[in-house]
Amino acid sequence: MPPIIELRNVHKVYSTGDLKVHAVKGVTLTVQPGEFIAVMGASGSGKSTLMNILGCLDQPTDGDYLLDGVAVARLSREELADIRNSKLGFIFQGFNLLSRTSALENIELPMLYARPALSAREQRKRALEALELVGLGQRGDHHPNQLSGGQQQRVAIARSLVMKPALILADEPTGNLDSRTSIEIMGAFQELNKKGITIAMVTHELDIAQYARRNVVMKDGLVLTDKMVENRLDARAELEKLSASQTATLGKPA
Repeated sequence: MPPIIELRNVHKVYSTGDLKVHAVKGVTLTVQPGEFIAVMGASGSGKSTLMNILGCLDQPTDGDYLLDGVAVARLSREELADIRNSKLGFIFQGFNLLSRTSALENIELPMLYARPALSAREQRKRALEALELVGLGQRGDHHPNQLSGGQQQRVAIARSLVMKPALILADEPTGNLDSRTSIEIMGAFQELNKKGITIAMVTHELDIAQYARRNVVMKDGLVLTDKMVENRLDARAELEKLSASQTATLGKPA
C-alpha cells in the first residue's frame, strides 16, 4: 500500500514583482495510511502553505507530491478538483456550513460533485451514516444556528467523511471552540483514527497537538522536527479529569 502523503523535496516560491518569498524550502515528508499527524509552527513557518499543497489548493514550484500514489504536482485545475473531491476531506476552523441548510443537507454537498454521480438515496444513506459516526444521528434536520459550536464542527467532520477520502485535512479545527469542546472534537478525531482514517491537522496549540500520534514542526519553510508523540493525551481521560476538576471547584464553599 503506498503512503497517503509523499512529498519529495517540495518548494513553493511566491513572486510579487521583483520580490520572491520562499515559503516552503525543500520539504520531504511521508505519511502512511492510518496516521494522525499535527503540523505546527509559528506564523510564517510555512505550515499553511504546506497544508494548501497537501490539499491540492496550491501546487509546488518544484518537487513532487504523491497523494495516495497519484502524482498531483502537475495536474490541471479540473484534475485537481476531481482529486480534492474524491481523495480529500476538509475541516476548517470556521465550520463553513450553509446557514439555511440542514445538517444532513450540508453533509450531502460534496456528493453533488461526485463522479460518477451518486443517487439521491445513496447520498442520504451516506450522510446519515456519517452523522451517526460523529454522534449526531438525531440532529440531521437541525440547522447550524440550532447547534452548538462543537456540534457544528461534528457536522463539518461528517461532511469531510462522506466521499470516503484517503485523507482528512483539518485546519485549526478547535480554534473557535472552548476547552471542553476542543477535547471532545479531539476525541472524535481519535475515534476516527482508530477506525483507520488518516488525519493531518494544522494547529498552533501545543496541547491539541498532543492528541495526535506524530508532530511535525516547521520553521522558516523547513521541517524542524518530526517526532512521534510521547505521553500522548487521550481525549476520554482528559474529559474525565476536566469534569472531576469542575465538580471539585463547584463543591468548594464560597
